[in-house]
Amino acid sequence: MRVALTIAGSDSSGGAGIQADLKTFQALGVFGMSAVTAVTVQNTQKVFAIQEIRPDIVHDQIVCLFDDFSIHALKIGMVASVALVEAIARALNSIQVLPPVILDPVMISKSGCSLLRPDARTALVNHLFPLARVVTPNLPEAEALLGKTIADVDAMKSAAREIAALGAKMVVVKGGHLGRANATDVLFDGEQFRLLESPRINTPNTHGTGCTFSSAIAAYMARGESFFDAVAHAKVYISGAIENALSLGKGCGPTHHFFDLYRRAGVDVG
Repeated sequence: MRVALTIAGSDSSGGAGIQADLKTFQALGVFGMSAVTAVTVQNTQKVFAIQEIRPDIVHDQIVCLFDDFSIHALKIGMVASVALVEAIARALNSIQVLPPVILDPVMISKSGCSLLRPDARTALVNHLFPLARVVTPNLPEAEALLGKTIADVDAMKSAAREIAALGAKMVVVKGGHLGRANATDVLFDGEQFRLLESPRINTPNTHGTGCTFSSAIAAYMARGESFFDAVAHAKVYISGAIENALSLGKGCGPTHHFFDLYRRAGVDVG
């Protein structure tokens, strides 16, 4: 069985973070494991507090798993501090043959809580971008990384090229924040661009979409798919998860990671 590892924070509401990552891996036929970087106090409305895990514990979670398992893909999500970034980089640099690394540069929660300290942004670029096979920023994250506004698809292409120049081998700039009728993502493999479009789904329940999308890319790459194919299939999966999103909680509800399984089992979650 193919195996994927997520290095990310825990979301107590279950819709994002390692919980979303593990659900996504399982839904797509990949065995999931986790190295927890932080524990958050959050629900569908807000992130109330964050407790980081000791950097040596994060480092050792990663190393002990690679000592025991053949890991076929690795996803990195919330990494809040310089010390955590450096611990993860130290662990990954000790791995003789590193599987594809998908890095989701998580910076701000949907409720506006900062999930990446300002001084850690440079560390993320310097230490983890060179290890990443794919980096998946949304528009606000791409703008923060590059220090400029990204207002259209041409600007997204330029941003993808500039982010690749920071060290990432391949880039997906997610265009959901453009506000167009279709959600357009720009894919760049270092040489070629491709655009992926899907109809915008009218729902407030989008908690964990970024985590889920990047984890789906990791799952498909763990299964041996190429960059373009993995992202295209991940786009189909996240679109289905959003279309079948769950109205849970009082705020922004989660996507439905097992929508296809529930549909085939005849389970109605309405």
